[in-house]
Amino acid sequence: MEIHILSVLPELMESPFNHSILKRAKEKGLAKIILHNIRDYSSDRHKSVDDYAFGGGAGMVMMIDPILSCIESIQAEGPVDEIIYMTPDGERFNQKAANQLSTLNRVIILCGHYKGVDERLREHIITREISVGDYVLSGGELAAAVVVDAVIRLIPGVLNDETSALTDSFQDDLLAPPVYTRPAEYRGWKVPDILLSGNSGAIEKWRHEQSVLRTKQRRPDLLDES
Repeated sequence: MEIHILSVLPELMESPFNHSILKRAKEKGLAKIILHNIRDYSSDRHKSVDDYAFGGGAGMVMMIDPILSCIESIQAEGPVDEIIYMTPDGERFNQKAANQLSTLNRVIILCGHYKGVDERLREHIITREISVGDYVLSGGELAAAVVVDAVIRLIPGVLNDETSALTDSFQDDLLAPPVYTRPAEYRGWKVPDILLSGNSGAIEKWRHEQSVLRTKQRRPDLLDES
């Protein structure tokens, strides 16, 4: 999978993609993450990427030309499956969206800044708009990092245990069950006996029951949607 990220502050993205699972995915050749500085595509001698909003009002607006020039340079190298804009008013990102995006080959993610991008980009160029929550960040970089992390870990071969991602929270609209590790007893706190029984069928049944119970207690809305 090839992910192109467009930003005015690409250096913010370097650390999240150079450690842990994302680093291993790149080293295995399973994911390629390419950062683009939108300022490099500005025709302005000051490398400007924003301007005042027509009609007045506070805040600046990201200009069409630098962004579209960057997008078109990427498209010239091959077809792009999605052009995603990270914005607070986009669709709420969830596990189903991550699953769907993980099946794509080439994706562009545009990180918003200031008061957002010129609306004409959203009308004619952007193919999908995504939000990571009902709040506003200083820019779309952290939100893009969240999306990329959630997507890449689903690519076959990225995780050492192929089944790990399938048991994560929100797969099948359920939260993950409780998990335990050694020692079996610590300060009088004991691991449930069923997990020490060696009965794999009974353990899986218990885990499913716990997932349903935890979802009812903490996110009943997930059960209403399923």
